Amino acid sequence: MLFSTVNLFVFLIITINFVLLFQEDNKFHTHKVRAVANIAKIRKKRRNMTTLSVNINKIATLRNARGENRPCLLDVALDCERFGADGITVHPRPDERHVKRTDVFALKPALHTEFNIEGYPSADFMEMVLLVRPAQVTLVPDAPDALTSSAGWNVAANMDFLSETVERLHNAGIRSSIFVDTDPDNIIAAAKTGTDRVELYTKPYADLYPRDPEKAVAPFAEAAKVARNAGLGLNAGHDLSLENLAFFHSRVMHLNEVSIGHALICDALYLGLEETIRRYKNALK
Repeated sequence: MLFSTVNLFVFLIITINFVLLFQEDNKFHTHKVRAVANIAKIRKKRRNMTTLSVNINKIATLRNARGENRPCLLDVALDCERFGADGITVHPRPDERHVKRTDVFALKPALHTEFNIEGYPSADFMEMVLLVRPAQVTLVPDAPDALTSSAGWNVAANMDFLSETVERLHNAGIRSSIFVDTDPDNIIAAAKTGTDRVELYTKPYADLYPRDPEKAVAPFAEAAKVARNAGLGLNAGHDLSLENLAFFHSRVMHLNEVSIGHALICDALYLGLEETIRRYKNALK
């Protein structure tokens, strides 16, 4: 009888320990599953994060109006970074009416974020970017005297030229982006050049947005799907603003980057540069 009681006692002790160990193991497993899920969420958020590249051409235009160095373009670029910008964009034109060639060479070693240079890939432009080696070069079809970018490339008609240009950029370790409209065939053609990304020309969206936001964004949402299926990264720019950016971002999936200059600098006149960048970043959350 005593032996049976002892055995029963031992059995109960073993059973209790087993249950406790199982509970601890179950808790550990639960925490592990939650941790893995959280990491997955963080990685997904990072993949879907849209970066803000501030185009500082308008700052250069203001500086050039007096022929001096006020405001200092480099200081403003560094302040944009300090205030939260994920990158800096410039579009140097042949007449140097805003950003100058010397600005491009001064900016590259000083910046801590991505440097994006836009422009028509003329011989002079290509010589400059291959020497500077920014993170990204965005190819636009602007004529030398164009006031601003007003259309995307007809990629099929310029296939050989763009393909050769993209290859030269890749050989220098530079990410390439081709400025396009929302035509699906044009985006698919862009993929055939070997480019890393396309940048959607968003002025048509900005023009229609005040009257019909859903109609305005629909072709851009579809273009984003086409770009994704073609294996392309996606940028967007031109006339995006605090009024229309958040809606655009909510409807256009897998958007890697927006490049904004004119509207952002206009807003900064009233809000200040730091507050303006904060608001644009919030619109991309």
